[in-house]
Formats: sequence, C-alpha cells, structure tokens
Amino acid sequence: MREVISTSKAPKAIGPYSQAIRANGLVFVSGQVAIDPATQQVIEGDVGTQTECVMKNLSAILAAAGSRLDQVLRCTVFLKSMDDFAAMNAVYGKYFSASPPARSTAEVSRLPKDVLVEIDVIALAE
Repeated sequence: MREVISTSKAPKAIGPYSQAIRANGLVFVSGQVAIDPATQQVIEGDVGTQTECVMKNLSAILAAAGSRLDQVLRCTVFLKSMDDFAAMNAVYGKYFSASPPARSTAEVSRLPKDVLVEIDVIALAE
C-alpha cells in the first residue's frame, strides 16, 4: 500500500511531488529546504540557520507519517558549498546525536530557491 503524506506544518511541495510517501513500513521524505511553512518563504541566514529549519520541516513531515527522526535510516544532504559542511554538520548532529542514520553528502551547483542546504530522508514508519 502506498500513502501520500501531507502536513501544513511543513512547506507545501513546490513542484509535482509529495512531501512524503509511506509504503511497506517505510517513509520516504522528499528533499526539504529552508522554507517557513507559515509563509512559504525561504528562511534567510547562514547554512546553520537553514539546516535548523530543514530539520524542523523533516520532523513535521515524519510526525505526520507516524514516524520521527530517531527512526531515520538514511539521509542525503545536498550543500551549495562544501565549505558549509562543518556548520551544517554541527546543527545536523544535534538532531542525530545517538545512533545516527547512514548519510551521503554532496556539493551541488544549485538548489531550489537558491537555498544553501537540502536534506531528504528514509525512515521506518511505526
């Protein structure tokens, strides 16, 4: 069974995709960027500030799917600049301090809305 997950506590999809899909005991969360769900506007600030917003958006979507950050199995992090790796990692590490998930991190030439960071996750559904 495949179920579309949507919550107003995270940004609306900015394209033809779902915030998340729950299927076969897993939750696949689309890449999240630093958009304030209340205003649908990009959060200004450095990569740390933007990562904080991204993690809150991911948490809200996971909650809507009946999951949470400690159930995340894998993350993919996209950075506009690898120079921001340490600052992103400092914020990211606060959310995944115990038993962190598997992760890949890549520098990309551009991200949606010209943000500094995007993160997607795959988690267990409860």
